[in-house]
Amino acid sequence: MPKFKYQVRELSGEYTSGEMGAKDRFAVASELRANGKSVVSVEEVAVGFVINIDSINEMLSRVKVRELITFSHNLSAMMTAGLSLSRGLSIQERQTKNPALKKTLKTLIAEISKGSTLSAGMEKSPKVFSPIFISMVRAGEESGSLSDALLTLGDQLEKSYLLKKKIKGAMIYPSVVIATLIIIGVLMFIYVVPTLAATFKELNTELPTSTKVIMWISEFLSNHLIVGLAIVATIGTAIFFALRTKQGQRVLEFISFKLPVVGDLVRQSNAARTARTLSSLLSSGVDMLEAISITKDVLQNSYYKDRLKLAGERVQKGIPLSSVFAETDIYPLLVGDMIEVGEETGKLSEMLLNLATYYENEVDEATKNMSTIIEPVLMVFIGASVGFFAVSMISPMYSVMSNV
Repeated sequence: MPKFKYQVRELSGEYTSGEMGAKDRFAVASELRANGKSVVSVEEVAVGFVINIDSINEMLSRVKVRELITFSHNLSAMMTAGLSLSRGLSIQERQTKNPALKKTLKTLIAEISKGSTLSAGMEKSPKVFSPIFISMVRAGEESGSLSDALLTLGDQLEKSYLLKKKIKGAMIYPSVVIATLIIIGVLMFIYVVPTLAATFKELNTELPTSTKVIMWISEFLSNHLIVGLAIVATIGTAIFFALRTKQGQRVLEFISFKLPVVGDLVRQSNAARTARTLSSLLSSGVDMLEAISITKDVLQNSYYKDRLKLAGERVQKGIPLSSVFAETDIYPLLVGDMIEVGEETGKLSEMLLNLATYYENEVDEATKNMSTIIEPVLMVFIGASVGFFAVSMISPMYSVMSNV
């Protein structure tokens, strides 16, 4: 008969645990309830060497943003309908198929059964719940409007998720075109250029510098393809790790501000993210300084992190928040003006929400038009590359023909 390890809450409120033999976990739970105990958890005790597939799945899986959005909206709807928090969590735990989320929800249910709060339980899963998530839930608990806070949180997560998705989607097309061009170029260097190079050597004609460079690259790739790929991989890896350092990220962020189209997209997307995060936190009742600190952690660009850090220092000294945004060019001018109006009218969270909506729409339009803008640029780049290659390889032929 299999054995089960259980944890229960006694009538006195004390938590105890033990083991019991039964045919299944439902029999264990039934017997414990018959004895007047509240069941917290029942798990089968493994005997001998057993591979725990559930544990492996929990380690390999992760909770996605889309699942957190669904979790927030569903839990808010259940609480609004009158279900208790623990029951709402229990229903979602049974419904989810993600092992990592299932484990997290079990932890939350256990913490709430002990009399803890939802935000305190979430703090024990920092890899799943971000600081903004925990802070908004805590603010909702303190104000007695947890269901509203969860709904706002779900909406905020969804807007941020869609914003990132649109920006990434806009970069797929140029990335695919450039990657295809590189692959075609390598194949031409390996299979096409050597044939032409052999002809030029037989004719013993003087070649332009560009033709010599192309022939040298072709010869190197043809004879040392593995070495060439290793060099490219090494350079690519070095650049990748260099960009992951603080200095490398700083340089990349600085360049992104200076690029046409991309610079405006960076400013608008970060303005939208800053405004929506601040608005959500302030409307949920989070303190201004804490809201600024959490927003700083949400933003990934170091220039914006520095600006929000300065904002926290200024606000702590009694200086208006709008002054920090008005004196920098990394945020659009409208941001500082709208925040100033919000401070003057006492409707800062509403103004920030309007700002977020406006710039999210701007980013949406920009990403839709980006393919139209990038297409001619890519065509010019491809044309220039093909033209350079063609002129370098064909001009010697004309030189030979003229000397015949």
